[in-house]
Amino acid sequence: MGNGAIWIWILLQLAVLGYVWYRNRGVRRVAQPAERKRTPRTESREMKELESMRKRTLNTPLAEKARPGRMNEIVGQEDGIRALRAAMCGPNPQHVIIYGPPGCGKTCAARLVLEEARRHRDSPFDKESKFVEVDATCVRFDERSIADPLLGSVHDPIYQGAGPLGSQGVPQPKPGAVSKAHCGILFLDEIGELHPVQLNKLLKVLEDRKVYFDSAYYSRENTSIPQHIHDIFQNGMPADFRLIGATTRNPEEMPPALRSRCVELFFKPLSKQSIISIAEGAAKRLGYEIDPEAAELCACCCGSGRDAVNMIQLAGGAVYTDGRKRITLGDVEWVSEISNCAKRAEQHMPEHMRPGVAVGIGVAGSSGMIMELECVADRARDSRGRLDIGSAVEHEEIELRGRKLGRRSTASASAENVLSTFKNRFGLDCGAYDIRFNVPGGMPVDGPSAGIALATALMSAVSGKAMGAGIAMTGEITVNGEVRPVGGVREKIAAAVQAGAHTVIIPAANYESRFEGMDAEIIPVSDISEVMRIAFDIPEETELSIGVLPFLCTTA
Repeated sequence: MGNGAIWIWILLQLAVLGYVWYRNRGVRRVAQPAERKRTPRTESREMKELESMRKRTLNTPLAEKARPGRMNEIVGQEDGIRALRAAMCGPNPQHVIIYGPPGCGKTCAARLVLEEARRHRDSPFDKESKFVEVDATCVRFDERSIADPLLGSVHDPIYQGAGPLGSQGVPQPKPGAVSKAHCGILFLDEIGELHPVQLNKLLKVLEDRKVYFDSAYYSRENTSIPQHIHDIFQNGMPADFRLIGATTRNPEEMPPALRSRCVELFFKPLSKQSIISIAEGAAKRLGYEIDPEAAELCACCCGSGRDAVNMIQLAGGAVYTDGRKRITLGDVEWVSEISNCAKRAEQHMPEHMRPGVAVGIGVAGSSGMIMELECVADRARDSRGRLDIGSAVEHEEIELRGRKLGRRSTASASAENVLSTFKNRFGLDCGAYDIRFNVPGGMPVDGPSAGIALATALMSAVSGKAMGAGIAMTGEITVNGEVRPVGGVREKIAAAVQAGAHTVIIPAANYESRFEGMDAEIIPVSDISEVMRIAFDIPEETELSIGVLPFLCTTA
């Protein structure tokens, strides 16, 4: 090939390259400016709308203003706060379940305990530890593991929006709340409502401190899968956190497997004085003064701090429209009427006892309560007397290993045990009497803890002697007169003391040394004879046997 031919071939190659370069430059010149103009304009409009929305806000709700900012601002839960600090703020924080009624401060305490723990030098929590809050009633999950915001899921390539990795057949693990809370706290509100499937998976995560994922699209030999995804499928995703669960359920309703892994703490229902403090604080945050009578009525109408804040907010709105600066009793009365808030009757110990009346202590929900037990014993007209127990539950159903079993009421059984005790211990055959027990107020009575109160009321009715005032009691009684332990003793004692009892009789097996510093004398007993001596002020030297009834009848 000559030199001329070579130069012609080179020129042709340059022409082709120039043409290709010119065409590509034209495409970029047409496409890129349009793309630059279109994309920024769209993003700018959306960002401007978002920024505009964020600039416009309402004022802070009173409920948020009244929310405690420090642990010591939580009212009425000193013991619960101390226990929560002991469980979470040391070098070895524990998983915790907090029991308590709504609006008593469970969620506030859980939110604040992480900040408190960070300030302790030996705590494993640091400034990067997160507080992740999840409401168990709203956690939705797919049984096929397509989505699970609590535990995490895998986005397989077949799902819409799998992205570039999905187009290459790569499964993509998506972390859930347990992984987001790694090295921090996962707060599960209303943990008792969690689905059993999720609960069982959560227990496995608590044990392993990591989450394992499965996918039919994962293969160890797939070289297109990134290394970090290989690591997650083979070693699990880290989920080392501390669980705080809050619930309004009773401990017996919670799964035993969960309870065994957690420290159980109990927040008490707020006392009247605690709710008064919350109401006064809410009024102050609104910028209003409040009459003491108004705050007291608010406490009588509200069962939680949240209810008190809502009532004060509505009363404050009425005061504002009237141009005033003080919330009065009339304002709170108007709110209670318009909101249909019934005033709770305060419980007080009877000042004067009547024959046939004893004061027992029970538990309603998570709160203790006193209840008067009335007894009437008349000579039977027939050959055999009758036993009637008003307000007692007559039939009970219990669930045992998947079976429902029916039985007679334990309250009815307690009354029959009392009759046997009187015959065996005091030589009195109650079959000669028509005996009726009653609990005024219509509250259904169940459980064996009213046994010694029923015995005392019957003794008072038969002898015609009233027992001493200011004495409340709880305890199960056997047919031989032994006093056995019962549940809820702490709540019962607190209710009796608040109602004005100066003496509280409890089973000896329920006694604790901490009861010594209470505002009432807590007396442990193990036999019905001890109960009778205390209730009727019988001297120690008096023999309690057949002669007890003449002694009661003749003693002033």
